[in-house]
Amino acid sequence: MATPSSNTRPTPERIFNTLNAYQQSFALRTAIDLDVFTAIAEGSTEAASLATRTGAAERGIRTLCDCLTILGFLTKQDGRYGLSPESGIFLNKRSPAYMGAIAGFLVNDVMTNKFSSLTAAVKKGGSAAGHGDNQEENDEMWVTFARTMASMTMPAAAFISQLTGMPQGKPCKILDIAAGHGMYGIGMAKSNPNAQVTAADWPNVLAVAKENAQAAGIADRYTARPGSAFDTELGDGYDYVLLTNFFHHFDQPTCEKLMKRVHAALKPGGQAITLEFVPNEDRVTPAMPAMFSLVMLATTDSGDAYTLAEYEKMFRNAGFSKTTLHQIPEIPQQVLVSEK
Repeated sequence: MATPSSNTRPTPERIFNTLNAYQQSFALRTAIDLDVFTAIAEGSTEAASLATRTGAAERGIRTLCDCLTILGFLTKQDGRYGLSPESGIFLNKRSPAYMGAIAGFLVNDVMTNKFSSLTAAVKKGGSAAGHGDNQEENDEMWVTFARTMASMTMPAAAFISQLTGMPQGKPCKILDIAAGHGMYGIGMAKSNPNAQVTAADWPNVLAVAKENAQAAGIADRYTARPGSAFDTELGDGYDYVLLTNFFHHFDQPTCEKLMKRVHAALKPGGQAITLEFVPNEDRVTPAMPAMFSLVMLATTDSGDAYTLAEYEKMFRNAGFSKTTLHQIPEIPQQVLVSEK
């Protein structure tokens, strides 16, 4: 985040913009809900035609689209709206890279209510809005996550498949813990026709993962183990165990407890593959991984965005001999590979 130079007079602009930032979130979510970006892509480029296509009032859609133009999601010329390059790729439902569904989780009532209680969370040191212990079953929230967040996985899933050598086609067993939508394990199985995947999660969440496995054509190599990652019998002899966006929900002793189970489930020489937001040791850079700590403060009882040194200590205590960090190109997440 930029700071004023010695030659720049301080202004309240950053304060004003930050306090109003929620308005931008809801403007984008509304446009996604109304499918504005797809409508524009298909030729409804004026307020009147957009209003008809989306079922909105013309004044309402014009005001919304003007706001989106100011924010850089749309262009406007001679009363006609167009898509910015990123909106055309990621917010048009006809695009194979569409990811608008993520608004259904990131800006839903559960998440926004937790942040509305942030003052209480800061005083408490953990979520003040309930459902903070992610060791308990919470089907509604995690089914929503599984149904809306799969589109975010493509770059990381492809990176993990390459990192683990899936295109080589060697037979392997994969355990996907807290699989959610299942797309990381599914991605590995799509890259390797000799990979067998076992997914662990709550029963209703696994139903979504199995749907995705069926759609990907790998259902015959996809097995479900319903229940908590901390209690369910996980099996053993795995070549790889996936832990994607999971450790940040818990305190360090709980992470170590789980990693000991992972160590036991791996065969000798096996690897635990962790996908996470990993800030630098200063905990303020890079910006997005560092800011993720605030998300965990607002939404969990004791979770955090852990540094590499913290992960190395936890994983070493769980029995792993070595952990290496790998940056995923073009996205603010990292992969940690831990060797048994």
